[in-house]
Amino acid sequence: MDIPYRCILIVGCGGSGKSTLAIRLGEKTGLPVVHLDKLWWLPGWVERSREEFDALLARELEKPAWIIEGNYARTFARRLRYADFCAFLDLDAQTCLDSARRRVAQYAGRTRPDMTEGCPERMDGEFARWIRDFSQNTRPIMLRTLADSGVPYKIFSTRPAAYAWFGLTDAAGR
Repeated sequence: MDIPYRCILIVGCGGSGKSTLAIRLGEKTGLPVVHLDKLWWLPGWVERSREEFDALLARELEKPAWIIEGNYARTFARRLRYADFCAFLDLDAQTCLDSARRRVAQYAGRTRPDMTEGCPERMDGEFARWIRDFSQNTRPIMLRTLADSGVPYKIFSTRPAAYAWFGLTDAAGR
């Protein structure tokens, strides 16, 4: 598939595969990839102020082309105003929890590529709870915001479906 979109959002639960899909799609399209976690976190897991985050996000949104991955529901409607497509990775909580745990094991004591340097990979109880509660708490709000936005979107219930739709081989090379 030749991808006609220039400003793509990728959203979904933590551990759903947003970062990996964004990286692969960026490699295929040449579009720059923006990881919202890199905008939000400072080294040592220190949060930026909302004002600073919003200013960094504004600079990215004003660029002519991008792939932005991450949730940050507070800014979702704003990001949609600039997007011409949104991919929603709608995987079940257990799959997302398992992926997040594998990621912690893979990057134990290190920072993953889509995170701010100085933020070694971790998964605390709060993050695990957020993943478990995503489908009841965050998902309905994001889906309603997405449906009301007028932005074309697709909901993917599996990673292979998302990869196939974008004409990519999945992370396993299928």
